[in-house]
Amino acid sequence: MIEGACLCGAVRWTFNGTPESATACNCTACRRYGALWAYDFDGEGITVSGETLSYVRGHKVLGFYFCPTCGCIAYWRSRMDEPGGRRRIAVNLRFAEPDAVAQIPITHFDGLGDLRQSSRDGRCVADYWF
Repeated sequence: MIEGACLCGAVRWTFNGTPESATACNCTACRRYGALWAYDFDGEGITVSGETLSYVRGHKVLGFYFCPTCGCIAYWRSRMDEPGGRRRIAVNLRFAEPDAVAQIPITHFDGLGDLRQSSRDGRCVADYWF
């Protein structure tokens, strides 16, 4: 289990298990947020707590949730259910303690270009801390 918290500690998340990878996306939102995302389903593999505010952009398919006190981007949540009523969510791994996520491999997603996931290049979360 991996846990994360915003700078002031008011918003928290838990990821049950270890993510297969962390996604570094270059879309107009993610590159500004500087987030590294780990995905699962809301209330299943990922649980979140604490008061948040959200920003919904573009086609309004995702809400980006942040702490109203310190402003840190905690997670995004799909605004549409998948079959079976499940809802996708991704937490920002930068909320976790570095040692807990350091070895998770990075997958790049071209959200600015052709919307495709590229292969892994051998880097992991620890390579992105600086």
